[in-house]
Amino acid sequence: MFLLVSAVVAVAVFFGARLVNNDYVFFAGYTVLQFVVLATAWNILGGYTGYVNFGSAAFFAMGAYSTVFFHKLNPLPIPVLILIGGVVSGVVGLGMGYLTLRLRGAFFAIATLALAVVLATFVVNWDYVGGSRGAYIIRPNEIAPIGPYIQYLFLLMLSLVVLALACARGIERSQLGYGFATIRDDELAAEASGVPTLRLKLVATTLSGALMGMAGAPFPYYIGYLQPSSAFGLEYAVNSIAMPMIGGTTSWVGPLIGAVLLGSLQQIATVTISSAVNLLIVGLLLVGFVIIAPNGIVGRVRDRLRRREK
Repeated sequence: MFLLVSAVVAVAVFFGARLVNNDYVFFAGYTVLQFVVLATAWNILGGYTGYVNFGSAAFFAMGAYSTVFFHKLNPLPIPVLILIGGVVSGVVGLGMGYLTLRLRGAFFAIATLALAVVLATFVVNWDYVGGSRGAYIIRPNEIAPIGPYIQYLFLLMLSLVVLALACARGIERSQLGYGFATIRDDELAAEASGVPTLRLKLVATTLSGALMGMAGAPFPYYIGYLQPSSAFGLEYAVNSIAMPMIGGTTSWVGPLIGAVLLGSLQQIATVTISSAVNLLIVGLLLVGFVIIAPNGIVGRVRDRLRRREK
């Protein structure tokens, strides 16, 4: 039922955007939807499981560069490239988890940041995908029967949002989600109770990485020219953490609210002021919400509802 409702809402959003008859709506909307997927993916590991990942940009970039690789080797349809990007980043997530999940707290966070640096260095020195020079991706102007190519990309990202939200909601209400919650609340107690914590954490890193890679796969077609500084950009790592924290990390709704709120504000600021203030907006909102609503918007609403019931 949730999947059906989400699909109906996605179709309504797509046709609503077409009614505006302005391609910029699709360009800005694509970015916001992209952050919804990234925030939801980060929350599977960082919110549900309690392991803060600073390497979101690395998984996003792996999805983007897998597209560049196959575009040069043999151009494939974007839906296929999205699946490939998900597999590549999922495998990277599994490998990262196997190497780093025995670490906890700040040590794990630093290890994920180190992973992003290592992968960025690798890509910079890989000439086949452009290296430090970057790579051009030539996309068609239109695609039948949708029309402008940006609308096609927007529709693909809408589909990914539906998939990511359905996955996050399904996990939250399943035994897998309860297992993640036990790790987040008290990992030592969970281990003592027989919960397979390492296995669950590997599942979380794999799923989170795969969704981030899927979000990154269409990016070269969106931007047209991909270079390491754009794929491994700081905004992806910062936003993917800030958006769930602002919206709320214990529910699938939180990353959605945070990404739509923060992503929309950034797009408005980009048009009216400059994209240079985007990280400033993130910082100010994050500090404000840590003080006013440490559990995010969803947590704040839940607290008020509980007070009214009492």
